[in-house]
Amino acid sequence: MASIREDFVKFVKQGNLIQMAIAFVVGVAFVTLVTALVADIITPLIGVAGSFNFASWIFTINGSTFMQGAFLNALITFVVVLTVVFFAIALPYQRYQDRQKAKAPATTRPCPECTTAIPIAAKRCPACTSEVPPVPPTPPAPALPASS
Repeated sequence: MASIREDFVKFVKQGNLIQMAIAFVVGVAFVTLVTALVADIITPLIGVAGSFNFASWIFTINGSTFMQGAFLNALITFVVVLTVVFFAIALPYQRYQDRQKAKAPATTRPCPECTTAIPIAAKRCPACTSEVPPVPPTPPAPALPASS
């Protein structure tokens, strides 16, 4: 049985841990950049339209100070980061997954009697126990002509 030290060294040497650490550092740098963009450019531009400064937009109740301008900056930063992550990472990855799923051969088919999804090679439906005819083999796709 391997020792805990050997298991830990193996875990640290895995590529996924290094990639995750790099992604974390890049993510923190990106959030810092977007925070500066929002605080130094976007909210001052919004403030010009309303002739006020978000950084000084505070109010006090019974000695408690509420910094609604700083909260608004954080909210705008969150929305910008969320939008960028969606359009730069999540949406392309989902489209990639959809293309991969479309390329993958089907592994199930509907039962002709009860329409339950059954494996392609099944001879009987596990739900209704009816015999299922075999699926004819699909012919290979025709080769594309070579371009010159």
